Amino acid sequence: MSVDFKEMQATLMREMRLYHYPIAIKFFYDQAEADKYLEENEVHVPLKPMTYCQWEIAARMKGQNVYGTKEMLSCSNAHYSFGWKGLDDAEIKSHAKYTRNPEQAKRFIETKSQMPEGMVGMAVMPLSSATETPDVVHFYVDNMQAYHLAVDYMAGTDTHPLRPAITMNSSACGGTVFSHVSNEFNMVPACSGSYNAGKTERGEINVMIPGEKMIATYERLLERMDKLGSSSITKPGDGFPGQDVCKNCPLIIFKKNK
Repeated sequence: MSVDFKEMQATLMREMRLYHYPIAIKFFYDQAEADKYLEENEVHVPLKPMTYCQWEIAARMKGQNVYGTKEMLSCSNAHYSFGWKGLDDAEIKSHAKYTRNPEQAKRFIETKSQMPEGMVGMAVMPLSSATETPDVVHFYVDNMQAYHLAVDYMAGTDTHPLRPAITMNSSACGGTVFSHVSNEFNMVPACSGSYNAGKTERGEINVMIPGEKMIATYERLLERMDKLGSSSITKPGDGFPGQDVCKNCPLIIFKKNK
C-alpha cells in the first residue's frame, strides 16, 4: 500500500476522534542522514534540556517537528532507554522508591529494552510530517481509542493476544523503545514522570505501533470503514468510536429490596 501520511493522520484524527496528533518517531544513527533531515524540514529544537515526553508536546499539540540529541535530553531514564548511558548507581537510585531494595531495582532496569548504542539524534513530529515510514508511531489516547487501535492492529497483523510491556519509570521513552526493538504493539499507562509533570493532561494511555505495522493497522481501519460504514467497532455504522454502550445495558436495572 502506498501511504500518504498526511491523509493517514487526517483519517485517524477524524475517525478515531483523536485529541492529539499521532507522533511519528525517527531514530538517526548516521549523522549525514540527520543533517539531511534538518536541512529538508522546518525543525524546532529544545531551548534547554528537557524530557523526551516534553519534546513530544510540540509534536502532538502544536504539530511541530522536534529534533533532539543526547545533550538536549534531561531525563536519565530516557538516556538509558535510548542507549545514551549505561546502568549506574544514579539510575538504580532513581528507581529505588518503586522497588523493595536496590537489588530489585537493578534487576528491573536490566530488563528494560534499550536502543543500540550510537544513536546521534531523533526526531518526533506529527504523523502528517513524515515523508517515509516512521520507526514508531506514538498515540496519546483514551481507553476506547486505544481499544480500537489494538483491535485493528491485531486483525491487520494477525497477532493475538497482545502482550504490552509496562516498565517502571519510563512510559513514553521506554514504551517506544520496546515497540521499536521488539517490533510489536505496546500500550502503557503514564509513568510518574509523564503524569505529574503535566505532560499527560487527561490521564491518557500511551499506544506505540511500529511504523510498518502502523500501515497494516491503518489498512484494517479503512477495510472496516468500507464494510461497516464507520470506524466504530463497538457500534458499527455509528460515527463515534467511543460509543461503547453494551447491548444489554437496558437490562441492567436495580430496584430497592423490600
